[in-house]
Amino acid sequence: MRLDIFALPRLSRRFFPIWQRHFLVWRKIAAASVIGHIADPMIYMIGLGYGLGSLVPEMGGTSYMLFLAGGTVCYSTMNSASFEALYSGFARMHEQRTWEAILNTPVTLDDIVLSEILWAATKSLMAGLAVLGVIWLFGLSHTWLALWVIPLSLLVGLCFASLGLIMTALAPSYDFFLYYFTLVITPMMMLCGVFFPVAQLPEVLQTVSAILPLSHAIDLARPLLSGTVPAQVQLHLWVLITYTLAGYYTSLVLFRRRLGR
Repeated sequence: MRLDIFALPRLSRRFFPIWQRHFLVWRKIAAASVIGHIADPMIYMIGLGYGLGSLVPEMGGTSYMLFLAGGTVCYSTMNSASFEALYSGFARMHEQRTWEAILNTPVTLDDIVLSEILWAATKSLMAGLAVLGVIWLFGLSHTWLALWVIPLSLLVGLCFASLGLIMTALAPSYDFFLYYFTLVITPMMMLCGVFFPVAQLPEVLQTVSAILPLSHAIDLARPLLSGTVPAQVQLHLWVLITYTLAGYYTSLVLFRRRLGR
């Protein structure tokens, strides 16, 4: 095995034209994409919020709608980054051979992987803004602290884009991604307090939940939407940043091995 695949990332500003290329392609389907970002959280907020909210008017000291909003904004940003890093990233790498074309220029694989993470995080940021817009539209949050959810959406996007690219680097086909969504994303959605408090889970599952990145994102978002400063902010941020850096480096090593760069 070549040892140079384990070299630290060589960062440069050449990632930006690749990010710009993805943005120009996305702009052609922007309307459909924006509608999707808004429709998904609205379905959850209206369906679960008004449905369960009428049965459980209060949860965790706040209305169930606001409780659900904190989980939904993180869940939506996680999903947006994951779909972009997995399906769109795999299409560009394997089906469309966009990466192959880019690598015939002075751009390196390190630049491509970095641009993929940043572009997926950008899509995540759009999803976060859409959910925040729905929250304000429904009049669920009236605090300026809620604006901190915007940079948090970007960080959540960086985190799950980095983790998602690990699967992209290993995937032989699109079907492979079903394992990730079935065994990782869906359990995380159920264990991390999106729809109900983590304290309702058995103790062993609470321990599992405490190490998952989505739990830390929700622990930041929910208090911000309620107008309070989250507890243990530094811990939550460091967990998300650590997942991001570990995911980025691991995916880069795997891409170098796969593509022989």
